[in-house]
Amino acid sequence: MSPEGTWDLTIATPVGRIAAVAEFRRLDGALTGTAHGAGEEVPLEQVVLDGDRLTWKQAVTRPMRLNLAFDVRIDGDILSGTSRAGRLPSSKVTGKRRVLPDSSR
Repeated sequence: MSPEGTWDLTIATPVGRIAAVAEFRRLDGALTGTAHGAGEEVPLEQVVLDGDRLTWKQAVTRPMRLNLAFDVRIDGDILSGTSRAGRLPSSKVTGKRRVLPDSSR
């Protein structure tokens, strides 16, 4: 299962839901990506796919400066799992892959 593509994410934090977009791609055989949300774009680091399990880390500055660690499972075009910021409780993450329009018509 490849995570490549654009994913619309929802992160259920203690202070409310946050919408974000994660983009995954392969560059020279390695998974890389970026995340967009809260008015900023950040690189994804240590992106690892192990079977259906996808993990990555990212740093954000909005709404506050945090280092986040994501651990999700991919099931087709749906993902679910958690995001954790240091010692804070884990937040539930859900996502759906954006489907590209069919260009064969």
